Amino acid sequence: MIWIIGGTTETGILIEKIKGNYKYIVSVATYSGKEILRDDNVVVARMNYGEMLKFIKEYNIETVIDLSHPYAVEVSQNAKGASDYMGINYLRYIRKGTEASGAVYVNSIEECACYLKDIIGCVFFTTGMKNIRDFEKVRNNNRFIYRVLPTSFSIEECINNNIKMQDIIAVLGPFSEEFNAAMFMEYRADFVVMKDSGVEGGTPEKINACLNCGSIPIIIGRGIEAGVYDMDKLVEMIK
Repeated sequence: MIWIIGGTTETGILIEKIKGNYKYIVSVATYSGKEILRDDNVVVARMNYGEMLKFIKEYNIETVIDLSHPYAVEVSQNAKGASDYMGINYLRYIRKGTEASGAVYVNSIEECACYLKDIIGCVFFTTGMKNIRDFEKVRNNNRFIYRVLPTSFSIEECINNNIKMQDIIAVLGPFSEEFNAAMFMEYRADFVVMKDSGVEGGTPEKINACLNCGSIPIIIGRGIEAGVYDMDKLVEMIK
């Protein structure tokens, strides 16, 4: 049995490649993730290390394929540790990084917040709901726009942080360069904060839209991680 740790657009691609050839179960963190995949083998579960060990035993997992988001560091660390402990195969798919001239690169959420403390203007965030609290601490008199997923959890987080309705955009991506540009211009974004989510996460489209609109892209980098960049090669490595 294969356990696919999902949550990214690649999850659906992998399912199509292995369906009919392998038995698999997919875990996602939210019901919206399950809704997108529309597969009977998907379960909604947020698991810590101990719960992952239990999951592996319960479903007799032989191979773990980690397709979690590039910034879900704890999830990948726990999955790798649980796989090693159980003596089973662990495969990690990694998105290639993105480079752009004219962008501001920071190494973490904390470093990004520190940079934003000294800016003046409108900041458009495409980083979701998770770090709204961190960014709001440095907003000062600037306008911060948050583009989040259209889920109750996202809206609730915005409300809990006193974000005004006019500063919330709830929509499901990824988006084209043209769509991004229209949004950035509509909100007169001086800066656009994004994670380096690769081609699959629409990062190039965001960067190009910024450069064409006169907005400054602020890219939150990610650490170096071992894994496989090619989906077909990943499938070949399944045991």
